[in-house]
Amino acid sequence: MSSSVYLYAADLLAIGLLTFGVYFPRHRRRDLVIAYLGVNVGVLAVSVALADSGVGAGLGLGLFGVLSIIRLRSTELDQHEVAYYFSALALGLLGGLGSGSVPLTLALMATIVAVLYLAGHPRLLRRYRQQVMVLDSAFPDEQGLTAHLEGLLGARVHQVRVQRVDLVNDTTWVDVRFELTPAPRPAPSDLRAPTLGRRPAPVQR
Repeated sequence: MSSSVYLYAADLLAIGLLTFGVYFPRHRRRDLVIAYLGVNVGVLAVSVALADSGVGAGLGLGLFGVLSIIRLRSTELDQHEVAYYFSALALGLLGGLGSGSVPLTLALMATIVAVLYLAGHPRLLRRYRQQVMVLDSAFPDEQGLTAHLEGLLGARVHQVRVQRVDLVNDTTWVDVRFELTPAPRPAPSDLRAPTLGRRPAPVQR
């Protein structure tokens, strides 16, 4: 059996693991599952059909650029979804154009899947958040804004990017990056079971 067949099978296995084993269990977005599978298989098919035409490297870069522009301009994607999208493209190109060392190509595919699995794990940097907020007060002073956000969020604010301050309507649009602080442990006295009081005596009439 040709080594290319192993690469095709490895690509399908890798995109299956990436889509159904990593992405969908974490994010539950069905439309992007179809997009990732379609992009990967489409790139694989085109790469295989044109691999023998002598334009392997140029074809790979061209497909990577053109498809990314079309996809990224069609709808807004979160940054983690962009990473999955480019990984689906890369897996298809590796499977279709991987005419070199088969073990190296398989190792690169496994590395892509492993990196996305680890980098997007819920336990990695789980206390860090990013949020765009609209405040009902105008804060021209960044220090005062940071203190207000820390009290409002109950977290440590690492970065504040003011998008708009409206002094007329008294609002502030801000992009805040913050870290959730661990909840304080209850004191030993708070852990004691509440004592049950005596039942009140019946009222005699």
